[in-house]
Amino acid sequence: MPPRSPNLNAHCERWIRSVKDELLSKMILFGERSLRHCLENYVNHFHAERTHQGKGNAILFPAPEDRIGEMSGDIQTRERLGGLLNFYYRDAA
Repeated sequence: MPPRSPNLNAHCERWIRSVKDELLSKMILFGERSLRHCLENYVNHFHAERTHQGKGNAILFPAPEDRIGEMSGDIQTRERLGGLLNFYYRDAA
């Protein structure tokens, strides 16, 4: 890739910006192990718990227990990285 040409790989550029804005700018990391832990949690949140605006605000790969069924259960929350990333869902009725 030639230097200073961010539009050649727009998806990669967007991913890196998302990671920087939503995760790395809010964390203090103490080495490679903490960086890997944070990135692993972010990737899991990004794919399984975050709604995607370009896909009609749907979760792309929801876990089987998080699939939307009846909307009568209590609202629960799942936190990642000490509450930095949150996922809200309903308990099964």
